[in-house]
Amino acid sequence: MHSSLAERFRGADLSRVADRARRTLGDDVMILHTRTVRDGGVPMVEVLAAPSSALDRVRARLEPAPFPANMRHADGRPYCIALVGPTGAGKTTTAAKLAVRRGMFGAARPGLLTIDTYRVGGMEQLATYAELADVPFEVVYETREVAAAMKRLSATCDVIIVDTPGRSPASAELTERWRSLLDTIAPDEVHLVVPATLRADLAVDIGRAYRSTRQHRGATHLLLSKVDEVPRETGISDLALSLEMPARWVTDGQDVPTDLKPGVPRLLRAWGLTADAEPDWMPA
Repeated sequence: MHSSLAERFRGADLSRVADRARRTLGDDVMILHTRTVRDGGVPMVEVLAAPSSALDRVRARLEPAPFPANMRHADGRPYCIALVGPTGAGKTTTAAKLAVRRGMFGAARPGLLTIDTYRVGGMEQLATYAELADVPFEVVYETREVAAAMKRLSATCDVIIVDTPGRSPASAELTERWRSLLDTIAPDEVHLVVPATLRADLAVDIGRAYRSTRQHRGATHLLLSKVDEVPRETGISDLALSLEMPARWVTDGQDVPTDLKPGVPRLLRAWGLTADAEPDWMPA
């Protein structure tokens, strides 16, 4: 699925342009973006439109499965969501947003667990957010500590958010250690946090690095971060589609907990705007 399925139509006013788009693409056409342009000095309306069936196919590729009605497993274990990704992607801030935002998981109470014991300030940052929001918080250094930490969190938490270190190709031994820790935790979802500003080819390489292997579970979801740093959000939906994972959330700023949004509506809104799109398109 690529944004080339969206087509441009131009005319004197929006109703005429919409009629043209409908005749060309069918009655289920959806106008994605509009702008005003000049053609020989005459102001014109231009729209970017696509059949809603095409948007439905995009949605189907990005839409995550709904959370279970009961966030705890049959054995009482909390639902576990881990965040993985490169250094600087925003995992720790995103973990805080997920854990401290009231009602994020309905009535289910969240807890925080970090295995990022390598980065200076990472634990302290999460601990501060957890204390301010009265969210249970645990730090795990070794595999043998996982069971006890999970048991303590299970006493009061229905959902556990796990923060992990950034992956560095230069530290294969450390990567192996934290991935083994994560496998012991056995998360239900593993969200690959990727900055929306990243080049698509680099993002695909990162996606490959976090795939499942014989030894380790891989990423199950995509979470685009720093969407607010992409001018007009152009190209972010194509980037998400290239990574071929459902997107439950995106982040669009540093404010905790507000700058966290549902992924699919935001990505659909930006669909059709490629990375080299002109600057004046507006969402319809």
